[in-house]
Amino acid sequence: MPSASVIIPAHNEARVIGRLLTRLLAEAAPGEFDVVVVANGCDDDTAGVARGFGVRVVETPVPSKREALRLGDQAASSHPRVYVDADVELGTADLRALRDALADDGVAAHGTAPTTAPTAAPANTPAVAPNAPGLAQNAPEAAPEASVTAQDASGNVPARVATPLAAAPERALVLRDRPWPVRAYYAVWSRLPAVREGLFGRGVIAVSEQGNRRLMDLPPVMGDDLAASLAFAPGERRVVREARAVIHPPRTLGDLLRRRVRAVTVVAEIEQGPMSGQEARTGPRDLLAIARRAPWLLPHLAVFLTITLVARARARRAVRAGDYTTWLRDESSRD
Repeated sequence: MPSASVIIPAHNEARVIGRLLTRLLAEAAPGEFDVVVVANGCDDDTAGVARGFGVRVVETPVPSKREALRLGDQAASSHPRVYVDADVELGTADLRALRDALADDGVAAHGTAPTTAPTAAPANTPAVAPNAPGLAQNAPEAAPEASVTAQDASGNVPARVATPLAAAPERALVLRDRPWPVRAYYAVWSRLPAVREGLFGRGVIAVSEQGNRRLMDLPPVMGDDLAASLAFAPGERRVVREARAVIHPPRTLGDLLRRRVRAVTVVAEIEQGPMSGQEARTGPRDLLAIARRAPWLLPHLAVFLTITLVARARARRAVRAGDYTTWLRDESSRD
């Protein structure tokens, strides 16, 4: 029996799904993982590319990530479940590290030894400081503006558990060839405490069987990764230092703004729903703390504030209309 199921919702991802599957399966033993790609509402060859890797493919005409996740769960055969966005990169060793983190005492099910080192990033993406033009460690790709206190679906904050119910990898953000305003934005964003500690904005979330049941009880929202992160208290979730997801951010300032508008809308939807009552916005205190610790980032803070204010202004129309379904997708990061 596979030691974990991997569910990949994919909407018109023919350009990038092969990149993910190549690294994900590079060192996997036959039958080690149950990989399910859910091609939803595609008018490209996403399904055909995925089938070329020998993974299972589920197709639906409905272009909905939530529906794709539901169908993937129905098709999956094993736990833990690892949900992976098609536009990130995750290696075999990273996947094993996430699986092992959800097993008792760090030992994977079925006798597989725990992984101790992440899969290396591609040779042309060196790891550097968050404000440098290469690959930034622990930087978010498009995480919502969150500074949150997690709770379960009943509104309670559970006690700490020895084995986490949910896990996610460290972030490695590819910033080379991005304009300075994009790099400046993420130099600030990557230093926000909630961004460093939350499971959102990583493109990958792994859950145990118990954790998966909790996710299934969540209300439908556009920001599925933020909602998933909020569903688990700090003691129930873990950022796995031995795993790393490579994230490809927007290539233009305009595309970054589109993502930020979506992020603001996500936060507004969550604040108005059953998970309301949690502080979900970056506050002045967070930014002042960054300025005190790293005064050389003052120009970057100015860029961050400008982008944030513009995104909030543009999101007001959608929030007033209650439009929480329009998905502002960034195509530039898929080139």
